[in-house]
Amino acid sequence: MESKQHPLGEEFNHWEKESKEHQKAYKYLLEKGNFNNMLKALPDLHEAAFEKIDCLKCANCCKNHSPRFKQPDIKRIAKSLGMKEGDLVAQYLRLDEEGDYVTRQKPCPFLAEDNTCNIYDDRPSDCQRYPYTDEDVFLKRVQLTLKNTAVCPIAFTVMEGLLAAEGKDERKRR
Repeated sequence: MESKQHPLGEEFNHWEKESKEHQKAYKYLLEKGNFNNMLKALPDLHEAAFEKIDCLKCANCCKNHSPRFKQPDIKRIAKSLGMKEGDLVAQYLRLDEEGDYVTRQKPCPFLAEDNTCNIYDDRPSDCQRYPYTDEDVFLKRVQLTLKNTAVCPIAFTVMEGLLAAEGKDERKRR
């Protein structure tokens, strides 16, 4: 029986399984690792991951999660769609348990069949920043990062890079 290749390539056939298996190591590293060393490593890891991975072949974030739609996002998106803000909210959004506006459905209603975004230029700030791999948020918001490493191959790749770098640092200290 032939195994199905991941759209991102053969090396990503098992990333979701690996991410699940490494959650404890990720959590430990994020909580106990050297914050400054990890922060310094993020820009290079972020760049390398984005060079290696084409988001348009994946779109797991858009298929499985909703960003928060903050008021400036709602205003900007409604304007670009030629809608009233209230109509945008009524048609596409709902309030979640934390009081944030999120999409009513998954996948995102603005995700096109080719994994492009129909509102890309005006997308919510959460979408613009996702998966936060070039921000200190990636290190500070442990639960969010753990969740993202299970959804996003870029977050997974950056986290694996941090683990590898930490292992090298550990060997240097011995």
